[in-house]
Formats: sequence, C-alpha cells, structure tokens
Amino acid sequence: MAKESSHAGHAAGVHRVVVIVDENSNPFELGCATEVFGLRRPEIGRDLYDFRLCSPEPHTLMRDGFFTLTGVADLEAADAADTLIVPNRPDIEVPRRPAVLDAVRRAHARGTRLVGFCSGAFTLAEAGVLDGRRATTHWQWADSFRNRFPSVQLEAGVLFVDDGDILTAAGSAAALDLGLHVVRRDHGAEVANSVSRRLVFAAHRDGGQRQFVERPMPDLPDESLAPVLAWAQERLDSPLTVSRLAVRAAVSPATLHRRFQAQLGTTPLAWLTAERLALACRLIERGESRFEVVARRSGLGSAASLRTLMRRETGITPSAYKQRFGPEAN
Repeated sequence: MAKESSHAGHAAGVHRVVVIVDENSNPFELGCATEVFGLRRPEIGRDLYDFRLCSPEPHTLMRDGFFTLTGVADLEAADAADTLIVPNRPDIEVPRRPAVLDAVRRAHARGTRLVGFCSGAFTLAEAGVLDGRRATTHWQWADSFRNRFPSVQLEAGVLFVDDGDILTAAGSAAALDLGLHVVRRDHGAEVANSVSRRLVFAAHRDGGQRQFVERPMPDLPDESLAPVLAWAQERLDSPLTVSRLAVRAAVSPATLHRRFQAQLGTTPLAWLTAERLALACRLIERGESRFEVVARRSGLGSAASLRTLMRRETGITPSAYKQRFGPEAN
C-alpha cells in the first residue's frame, strides 16, 4: 500500500481519516475502516474522505501473525489526521507502545476526533483521554476495562458510544455501525445510506444508542419479514399499526414481535419509528423546509412530534438538521 493517501493526492478541504496499525492489530476492523472511509465513491460523485494508514514500524505483524503489513506511512501521519482511528487488538493486558499513546494524546490536544473500534477503547483509556468520558468496548472485556479504568463511564450494553470528539464501538461488527454513524454525522442520511448499500450491511441493529444512520432493508435469513418490511416502507405516511403489520405478514402480533426481535433486534413499533424518522431526514435533505409537510409525509404526524422524535433520537432539532444537511449546507 502506498505511503500517501489511498486517493490520488490529498484534496483540499477533504476530511482526513488516519488509522494507526500496531503489532497484533485486528485485520477485520482495519478492513471496516478501509471499506467505510477509504474507498472512492463514484456513485456519490465525490470523495468523502482522504484516507491513509500509518504504523510505528515499517513492518507490522497483524493478529496471530496471519500476515505482515508493509509500505504504509510512519506514525507522523497521525499528526495530520482530522479523525484518528486508534489500534485495537486482542491482547488487552499488554501495554500499548508509548509512541502510539503519545500520538493519541497529541491528536486529542489539537481537537482531532478519536475513534476506537472494539478493544480500541483500551488504547484511548491508556492514553488518558477517556477520563470522565463515556465509552464502550466488547462485552467480553467489560469487567477488565472497569477494573483498569474506573474513571471512564463504560456503557457495556450498546453498539457504540458517540461522546462528541471521542467515539467507541462495542465489537468487531459494531465497527461498521459506528463507521456509518460517523458518515451520517459528517454527510447526512442520503450519503450514509448509499455507503451502507455498497457495503451490503443489511442488518438493522438496535444498540440503544442515538443512531440516525439510515439502513437498507435487511436481507433476512428468514424471508418471511422481507415482504412486510417492503410493503410498510412504501406506506410510511399511512396509519400503520403493529396489528396491521401482523395481518399483512399473516401472523399474530405476538409472532410478529418475536420475529422482529430475532431478525432485526428491535420491535415493530421501534422499527416503524426509525424508518419514518429516516424518511423525514431524507425529505429535509432534499429541500422540504415545511416541517408539517415533512411530518405528514413521513408518518410522524405533526411538526411537534417530528421535533420531539428527532431531538430524542439524533440530539438535534429539525431546524438544526436542515442547517447541517439541507441543500443550502452543501
């Protein structure tokens, strides 16, 4: 891999994402970061990020010695990051390299956004940047994390935690959830959904976090829910109820609840609300400024209901969302 950005040159003004790769790093999370932040986006018509890898050593042995990573930039590249993804690895009791921890501290001091996937929370905590902050890590290591870093507010029951300038994901696959959330924060629902479609990351995963990433319809192992989901998505402005969905699926409401929990990890009502809110976000991004119209067309009822749900789920108001992601913001 070339030492420079994965794109041909660093475009002025493009957000630079840098991943630090250290000895015994997990290749899966590295692949997630590359897929979300490192690929060109011809379907969008512009590059979303300038992406590069760096390492404290010219040859980095990846997890369990499966392969050796070479040809990436040295650790100084971390000093140019707008977002820095820190190393994660399974040997959580082994101290991180001082040079890596120093790079993390420097990045935090200058206001760089920090991201930790899975055990990457240990790297952030060891660097001292998580003291008094919220974070998550893999459930398997939650007790160890609490014992070592009691000053960190660990939230072990969520897919990821967004604490503003520091974001952490709970496990390997949750790196994709968090990556899409970052894209959603930076570029809005339309772009995040485009990225998720290209990833074919189809599962709706309810982690209890404020997540306003639009997800494509799941490719379910049991296809019995797929038709009713597609049917409902075409009628979000209608007075849909759990009972009506159950009738459409030809099952009882109790069976429908069980299938939603098993296949989507959420309830029918929560799924409906999330889909309607995602539609409302798309309408605002496409230029609809009348919030009563947005609420009606997305099935959320009134502008007051739209404001309540959007603030609860995304942390911002419809007006703030319009300023950030509406057509005039581009």
